[in-house]
Amino acid sequence: MTDSQNAHDESLTAPYVMEFAYTRTLGPVLSDFFTGLRDGKILGIKTQDGRVMVPPQEYDPETSEDLSEMVEVKDSGVVTTWSWIENPREKHPLQKPFGWALIKLDGADTAMLHVVDAGSMDAMSTGMRVKARWAEERVGYMTDIICFEPEA
Repeated sequence: MTDSQNAHDESLTAPYVMEFAYTRTLGPVLSDFFTGLRDGKILGIKTQDGRVMVPPQEYDPETSEDLSEMVEVKDSGVVTTWSWIENPREKHPLQKPFGWALIKLDGADTAMLHVVDAGSMDAMSTGMRVKARWAEERVGYMTDIICFEPEA
C-alpha cells in the first residue's frame, strides 16, 4: 500500500465541545415567577385579553405586547394530556415510573408541563385533579415543585 493510499484511508477527527458560554439573566417576569416558587406560590401573567399564562412570558404571544401584571394561581389543577415513563433515565426528575403532563392550574388559562407521581399508569388520566408536592427547602428553581400528585 502506498503512502497516498494510507493517508486516504485514515479518518480525520477533531474534538468538539458544544456549549453555550454565556449567562442569561431572568428579567423581571421570570424573576418574579422563580421567587414565587421559592416562596411556595405559583405566579402567572395576565395577557391583554385577560387570560392568565403559566409559566409567565414577557410578551403576549398573540399581540407581542409587553406583559407585566403578575397574578397568583392555585398549586392544583387538571391534567390536560400526559405521557407515561415506565423506565426513567438517570436525568429524569423521578427515579420511579411517572407521567409527564400538561397541567392547567386553577386560575390559569394555559397548561404547564411538569411531572406527575401517580404511582402507576392506570392511575393517570386526562382530566384528573393534581396538586403540587413542594420541596421542603425551596431555592427559586422549577424543582421547588418536586412533582404533582393526585388530589385525595
